[in-house]
Amino acid sequence: MTDSAPALKVTDLKKVYAKDGKKAGTTALKGVSLEIAKGEFFGLLGPNGAGKSTLIGIISGLVTKSEGTAEVAGISIDTHPDKAKSHIGLVPQEFNFNIFEKVIDIVLDQAGYYGMSRKEAIVRAEVVLKDLGLWEKKDAKAQTLSGGMKRRLMIARALVHEPEILLLDEPTAGVDVELRRGMWDFLRTLNANGTTIVLTTHYLEEAELLCNRIAIINGGEIIEQGSVKSLLTKLNFVTLLLDTVDPVTPAQIALLRDLTFESVDETTLKLTLKPGETVNDSIRLMTKIGIQIANIRNSGSRLEEVFVNLIDKDKK
Repeated sequence: MTDSAPALKVTDLKKVYAKDGKKAGTTALKGVSLEIAKGEFFGLLGPNGAGKSTLIGIISGLVTKSEGTAEVAGISIDTHPDKAKSHIGLVPQEFNFNIFEKVIDIVLDQAGYYGMSRKEAIVRAEVVLKDLGLWEKKDAKAQTLSGGMKRRLMIARALVHEPEILLLDEPTAGVDVELRRGMWDFLRTLNANGTTIVLTTHYLEEAELLCNRIAIINGGEIIEQGSVKSLLTKLNFVTLLLDTVDPVTPAQIALLRDLTFESVDETTLKLTLKPGETVNDSIRLMTKIGIQIANIRNSGSRLEEVFVNLIDKDKK
């Protein structure tokens, strides 16, 4: 990868899936253009059927595009497909390894596809399996692994040849909260060490916590893209959860008529701030009527609110 070339660049990418042998069929991508810089942690968000997996499939060489261009590390996927793919590690949505093979063999076989010697592959396999907490399972058959371990095996296999770019298509689907957070830490470290990561996810909290920039795709088109911070500025309201020291009484609730809020339980209030309203002013009012605030936290993912607003707007 040259220093000046972006990690990924797609221009006016289109994909039409033919129906019954005819050209006219389902249009999955309607002219997507996107550029991802080297070293970015980039999020690709969208509802089911939006075109996320099709885009990832084209970049990785698994799906044939209908029109447009795509470059990986400055290399065209049309003129030098194998060279372009050598820069990529792909983690697809579905498990696609032989479940009757040993964990170590699945990773070593993948290394062989990229021309690594057996000696070099064994060293790399040990590194990635230890990094992902799978080394003790190296001699186990893949079918014996839990869902979370299988997902980590997919990532280990994708990383064995040390790709500059990692494509993750719903990598934490079916993974419990504890394992998901462990995977987040691993991906942050991987990105901090220079690997470009492109993540598709339905977990909007995941994108908000991990990504530098985000593109939102809907109906085969990118409807918004930018930094997480810039997308969050599109919120015209902010929703917060306030934990109180003592239960809030009906009399106190009656005095909060100037605030937009709802009572979640005896000691939790959900507060919505509109443009021009500040959390400090709201807390000042609550303190004045004897409500002590113990903690303030976001209500769910702020990015999710942006996402829903943009999708709803795009439907109109």
